[in-house]
Amino acid sequence: MTSAIQVQKPVLFVLTSHGVKGNSGEPTGFYLGEVTHPLAVLDAAGIPVDFASIGGGEPPVDGLDLEDATNARYWNDESFRLAIRHTLRLADVDPKHYAAVFFAGGHGAMWDFSESPAVNHVTREIYEAGGVVAAVCHGPAALVNVTLNNGAHLVAGKDVAAFTDDEERAVKLDKTIPFLLASTLVARGAHHHPAADWTPKVVVDGRLITGQNPQSATGVGEALRVLLTA
Repeated sequence: MTSAIQVQKPVLFVLTSHGVKGNSGEPTGFYLGEVTHPLAVLDAAGIPVDFASIGGGEPPVDGLDLEDATNARYWNDESFRLAIRHTLRLADVDPKHYAAVFFAGGHGAMWDFSESPAVNHVTREIYEAGGVVAAVCHGPAALVNVTLNNGAHLVAGKDVAAFTDDEERAVKLDKTIPFLLASTLVARGAHHHPAADWTPKVVVDGRLITGQNPQSATGVGEALRVLLTA
């Protein structure tokens, strides 16, 4: 006799470990609101979350806006801070343990997400096992080099959203980052759907969820919740 209660596999939140914007010397890291806002949605739904980063341990943080009530609530929560201080190293993660992977943004992601073999491995394994892949803002940098077992890019032919080239120019980092995210996704065969700068945009294509900017973080969390509780 099987139990009527099914244990929900967790979502793996992946954060950048890169802390400097190129040669500028300016600090960066994961964008706090792009973690806390989706996390709040999943927490409210009772969906568990684990944290990983490219290098493991405590990743650098950017966007530390504690005027944002959700940011402040989590940043002042010792259990959250403890989890962030001790993230798993992504290369040590077993993808079979997770129902979904979510890549948070922050400009740091532009340097280490696309170059990480672990990103490719974990994303492919979760997606091809029927799981969900989600990313917001610069988080889709994780997707530019992910290939499936058939050799095709994961994003080829998929509808996506990501931080736009116009938004990158608006923050004057288009010459600092190693590549333009939206243009590179298009070069990989994705269909990019931009909204006006700084407005929410979430695109769902099957089990792939992407959001354009920090304003889209809650919406990505909501779309993830829908797919995981369907």
